[in-house]
Amino acid sequence: MQIIAALQDATAAPETPLGSAAVLLSFVVGALAVVGWSRWVRPMNLALGFAATVAMWTLSYVALLQPGLVAGELLFAGALACVFAGGWVAGRRAPEEASGLSVGLVSATINLMVVGAFLRDEQGGSHVRPLAYVAGLFAGSALLGLLGDALGRRGAPGRRLPRPVTLLGAVATANILVMIVLGGIVTSYEAGRAVPDWPNSFGHNMLLYPVSEMKGGIFYEHAHRLFGMLVGATALAYATVAFRTGVSGPARALVGVLVGLVVVQGILGGLRVTGNVTASMDAADLAPSTAMAIVHGMLGQCVFAVAMLSTFACAGALESVRGRAEGVRWMRWLPAAAFAALAMQLFLGASMRHLQVPPTADVGAKLPAWALHGHVTMALFAFVLVFMAGRRSAKSAESRPVQALGKGISHAIGLQLVLGIAALVAVLVRRGADVPWWEAASTTAHQALGALLLAMTASLAVLAYRATLTGFSASSSASRA
Repeated sequence: MQIIAALQDATAAPETPLGSAAVLLSFVVGALAVVGWSRWVRPMNLALGFAATVAMWTLSYVALLQPGLVAGELLFAGALACVFAGGWVAGRRAPEEASGLSVGLVSATINLMVVGAFLRDEQGGSHVRPLAYVAGLFAGSALLGLLGDALGRRGAPGRRLPRPVTLLGAVATANILVMIVLGGIVTSYEAGRAVPDWPNSFGHNMLLYPVSEMKGGIFYEHAHRLFGMLVGATALAYATVAFRTGVSGPARALVGVLVGLVVVQGILGGLRVTGNVTASMDAADLAPSTAMAIVHGMLGQCVFAVAMLSTFACAGALESVRGRAEGVRWMRWLPAAAFAALAMQLFLGASMRHLQVPPTADVGAKLPAWALHGHVTMALFAFVLVFMAGRRSAKSAESRPVQALGKGISHAIGLQLVLGIAALVAVLVRRGADVPWWEAASTTAHQALGALLLAMTASLAVLAYRATLTGFSASSSASRA
């Protein structure tokens, strides 16, 4: 009964916004709850439950972009099928480590974060609907997971899944990439300040803002915030599993750094809107920061890179490559130089996006000359360095992870160059305040692929360094002697 009463109170319209201290306390309590829950649930159930939920939220976001009886409803059906798919994977590929029932219950527990937003619109003063929503959420998710599990166990066992910690790391990495895409959409549609307050949303608790009010720019910005909460929960679960399953010291350190960066990134995202710590919606109390927006955009891609590298570390890649390329000096400097060039590109690109003056009906967008010229010039250097690093790594016989990353970046850099040209043309030819979909699509795709390139190149630089570590040290000692 206390849970029902809490839901009823939470979904009542707020008279005054929650203060910063109260919101901070709620975040701390929520984080501790996620950690405690993650210590109790079996790791594989946790990994598959988070995977299903991230996929479900992503499809639901796309469905809300395309509402209607055809596209929207089909996408929502696909979102529900994610839990079924999670159960199927549990039954087919991890029957001894997971169960479809548990995967469904894990997904339902995560989805409690957003059920209040639907109750805002549909509670209608009823004391029964909150309980009905929660009961329906858990019953439906459990049933879908069970059905998927039963179907999965009927066939021949499939290939075994990676370790739960590795799988959860991959889920966290994918979730952050989705978050970057959503952030790119926010920037492309110039909706970064559509919701004026933070950590509240128009005075509501962030997780209880009514779905019916998420329209236009408010939808883009608020959905970005909700995914930020999901990223935080996923990172905490990932860290908990990493520390309870005994991964290596470097892997634990990287996961710990990831959690810290996720927290910092969330705070920067809020301060980018308000400029200071305040729950006020009064413009006189707010000071939105463009500089903070640039830092927030850059740090998001660095968080993604750390997440990818930590996943490789949890999979044992750091240990498996150590000393496998003795004497191959280029593996030390070439991937690192490629990463440095991409990092500079990230700064110049973020500055160009956030410092541009939007177009009018008669005049196109005005881009800062130093950022534009620097970004275009550096693109040539970055292309050469990344392509060389990728091609040489792809031909390396010492390490499969190094080969895979080399092939990935050598193919992606060409597409990134094409997307960059398309994005620049789209920005320069637009007139008027309305942002066409093709401009948003090209700029967001360019940003997302840039994040993927940066993360793969950072991982390649670290793995290549590890591959040459023993040989380099030995040869250096010999030369000094």
